[in-house]
Amino acid sequence: MSVSTRIAAGFAALTAILLALGVYALVQIGDVRTTVDMIVERDLASMEALNRVDHALSRKVEYRSALVQSFLTGNTAGVREATTGWRAAIDEAQRGIAEQGRAAEAYRASAVTGTRSELWARMVRQLADAERALAQTRADVDTQLTAIANGDRAGVLAVEPDIVRDHASTVTRVSQARETLNVAIEKGRDATRDVYNASRLSITLGLLLAILIAVAVAVAIRRSIVRPLDNFMRFVGRIGEGDLSTTTDATGQDELGRLGRTLNDMVGGLRTIATQNRAATNDLNAATTEIRASTQEQAASVEEQLAAVQETAATVDQITHSGAQITRRAQEVIAQAQATAQVSDAGLSAVGDTARAMDAIREQAEAVATNIVALSEKTQAIGDIIATVNDVSERSHLLALNASIEAAAAGEQGRSFAIVASEMKLLADQAKGATRNVRSILGDIQRGINSSVMLTEEAVKRVASGKERTDAGHAAIEELAARVQENVQTFQQIVASTNQQQIGIEQVTIALQNIREASQQTAASTRQLDQAASDLGELSRALVGLTERYRL
Repeated sequence: MSVSTRIAAGFAALTAILLALGVYALVQIGDVRTTVDMIVERDLASMEALNRVDHALSRKVEYRSALVQSFLTGNTAGVREATTGWRAAIDEAQRGIAEQGRAAEAYRASAVTGTRSELWARMVRQLADAERALAQTRADVDTQLTAIANGDRAGVLAVEPDIVRDHASTVTRVSQARETLNVAIEKGRDATRDVYNASRLSITLGLLLAILIAVAVAVAIRRSIVRPLDNFMRFVGRIGEGDLSTTTDATGQDELGRLGRTLNDMVGGLRTIATQNRAATNDLNAATTEIRASTQEQAASVEEQLAAVQETAATVDQITHSGAQITRRAQEVIAQAQATAQVSDAGLSAVGDTARAMDAIREQAEAVATNIVALSEKTQAIGDIIATVNDVSERSHLLALNASIEAAAAGEQGRSFAIVASEMKLLADQAKGATRNVRSILGDIQRGINSSVMLTEEAVKRVASGKERTDAGHAAIEELAARVQENVQTFQQIVASTNQQQIGIEQVTIALQNIREASQQTAASTRQLDQAASDLGELSRALVGLTERYRL
């Protein structure tokens, strides 16, 4: 896997973790909201149903009182009107109790907790008792209505205690159902709190898991990129110190592996150059020694030529042989120096490839830093959304406060509305606390992103440092290539000098009759050749010192 692919995969994993955590948090918030809505909706509906039943029972009592009073006062029209109203009120009460009983049975089957299921079952039984008591009340009132229709005052008054008892039993059962509902409301509030705490705990654990995975990804990326770069820096530092005896082990298939292979090839080329230069300088030193020996022999021959003309031919032949040998050696040295120059050019090309690879790594690290900055901007946008949610919770809190004030002003009639207002205030406080927690989590994520940006910038700086060291190696190899070119030029001058020597020898052979003049010219040429040989010896010693700098 390449370095860029590893970096992209790491940040893709971090993005996927953050996305999954966000989706999971939204799902948990949705579950909490669904649970709260279901509990509040059921409790409010049950409370309203019981209120309607209470209201119907109150109207039933009022109509029945009016019925008895109209009968005792002889108001027939009032009796008919009260009878009609009483029947409508008791029908409404029976219908409300039956509907709430069915609703409580349905709520019991899908209750949030087992406790609320038991409370709904209790309410079903209490409402069934109330329904039976109300049916008994209806039967007693029907008996009273029959007595009224017959004009039986004693019968009307006789059934009155039974009606009052049955009504009291109905009211008691409805009150018990209301108390059961109040307990269910409290248990619902506890269930809502438990669901919220469970969701908050699961989201917190998910966040901790995401942080651990992010740290693991960051450590893995650092180990796979920064550590090989540190090894490359130490390896290049040893090369800069002249140690060509080692190679790097990082030779994988990614960019760092290709860089390692390139560095190994460069070291191999430099080792070859250093070996060839050392051999060439040793040959040059040996040739210089021979040249100086030849020039000394030539000087002796010139002195002997002045003393003995007979030895002139032998001396000329010896000088001719020595010059030819010098020419051959110089040609060989030139060929080796040209090969050395070609190897130096190959080393320059390898170092250039290394520099371009370092530039590519730096560009990739800068692209990673740009992606992290874009991720930071997205987290800031999430912070704006959280601020909007916090503003909504503040308004809900204010609305709940206003509702509590209105409920307090309404007195007993607004008691149920006060409970709703209290629930709304509790939900607003919980939403506000949740936004604070999410904002804190986003702050931690932002700090983590900032830390990643700093690490990426540090990596860019280290790549730049490696680029500087590579440029320094490039300059050293260029200097070495320039020295090799100078050696080639010096060897060509040597060849030219030996050619001139040959020409001088031919002139000595042709002009034997003017031995004195030729001897003087030969002596002068010999001194020049001795000086050139001395200079060449100094140059060879300098080359030997330069090649000794490298450890093979």
